[in-house]
Amino acid sequence: MSYAIISVGGKQYRVREGELLTVDRLAHGEGNTFQPKVLLVGGDGETKISPTDVTVTARVVANTLGEKIRIGKYRPKNGYKKHTGFRASLSQIEIESIGGSKRAAPKKAEAAKPADKPKAAAAAPKAAEAPADDRVKGMPTGYEDLTVAEIKTQSSDWNRPMLEAALEYEGAHGKRKGALAAIESALAAKDEES
Repeated sequence: MSYAIISVGGKQYRVREGELLTVDRLAHGEGNTFQPKVLLVGGDGETKISPTDVTVTARVVANTLGEKIRIGKYRPKNGYKKHTGFRASLSQIEIESIGGSKRAAPKKAEAAKPADKPKAAAAAPKAAEAPADDRVKGMPTGYEDLTVAEIKTQSSDWNRPMLEAALEYEGAHGKRKGALAAIESALAAKDEES
């Protein structure tokens, strides 16, 4: 295949193998590879629209800043002048391959990695046991990940032991004033009901 049209960051680019592109900043770090969505593959007398068997592999070469754009605002007869600037966050990518042949190579690399995983899997249960000791018994599931706003809305549905456990956990770990206030008000509401 001689060229492909890909979609990266909501924009479409016509690319060839080995080509360098400057696109809007990507979440991928420098040196990482990714496979953008392929919209069209053409060349060699054949054109395919939205091919499922063809992949394009791209590598992030560098994360850079664009050229500085200077912006000036002026209002006549008032003495108002304002100058600001802007630099776009960009990523420079290189197209490594176009076609389905390169897609099998990463799978072989992944197959070699599971041999190392049993060691990591043996260490993982030990690491998982430590946070379990930290958790207060009777606390609502997933409480550690809740935000203060979520705690305020969900605390009215919790029973008294759950509220007391959450209050104990918050006092020992989070010490978030909003969460403490929400739990204490939910406890007061439970007292008024009974």
